[in-house]
Amino acid sequence: MTAFSESWLVGPQRTQFYTRTYRPASTAKAVVIFVHGFIEHIARYEHVFPTWSARDIAVFAYDQRGFGRTALDTEKKSKDSSYAKTSWKEQFQDIEWAINHAKSEFGSIPVFLYGHSMGGALVLAFCTRASSPPAKGTVTDLAGVISTSPLILQTKPAAKAARWIGGKASLLAPSLTIPSDVKGQNLSHDKTVGEEYAKDPMVKQVGSLRGVSDMLDGGEHLLHTDYARWPTNLPVFFIHGSDDKVTSPKASELFHQRVPAKDKKISIYQGGYHELHNEPDGVKEKLIEECITWVEAHLYSNISLRL
Repeated sequence: MTAFSESWLVGPQRTQFYTRTYRPASTAKAVVIFVHGFIEHIARYEHVFPTWSARDIAVFAYDQRGFGRTALDTEKKSKDSSYAKTSWKEQFQDIEWAINHAKSEFGSIPVFLYGHSMGGALVLAFCTRASSPPAKGTVTDLAGVISTSPLILQTKPAAKAARWIGGKASLLAPSLTIPSDVKGQNLSHDKTVGEEYAKDPMVKQVGSLRGVSDMLDGGEHLLHTDYARWPTNLPVFFIHGSDDKVTSPKASELFHQRVPAKDKKISIYQGGYHELHNEPDGVKEKLIEECITWVEAHLYSNISLRL
């Protein structure tokens, strides 16, 4: 049996999104909306989510605007979709759409957000906006947020001059693409992960001026100002590898210290690289189990905190 069902769904701006839904064999006790990272796609998580559905937790995942099949599928993608063409405002609209879709599919069960890398920062930013999107009620209805290896800051930040020039250029040509290299060998201690990543036709080492500018500037704003708008009753779980060469574990630790959530946790995997869900020697299994256990412990936490 296939572990997931796949569909093309119409989202914001009439964009066609490639989606996968992992459904439990029995009634789902929660649903997780998953937001993937920069220049990747949800097919890279086929080994992760069947464990979730086996524990009666549904997962709804989609190739983000500008990435994966949503951007590259020759038959089903929207005419105006192209690789890396995205922005934070659009991505927030897309996350809110995904949450509402999951609610319509699964009814009144707890809804969690889970993001990795770029997606890890997006789910944090989604919950700290001063104005919509998203609507305030969308955030307050969440049962919890998981952020793995979030791109709050890069491990080796880009030069400030280049950032400034790119930010100004993004106002004139937001969809213009520039090289944005993520080295496969920095993802996991398992060399085959990097090799497969390098050969993946759905991975292109480019980003748009607007997408990259929003991603890097937005991460800095998260750390320096936006953290203060985190809803105090919304549980959050941060996970990061101490040897991540892509995104900064120190930034995750600092964000965790600053965020005003009553229920917050951080787990640092000593020696871990960027994709803990792809690390060998039992690390990926530990990561998956830790995330699922945290969700199970917070199935009704948003309700109890309000009482």
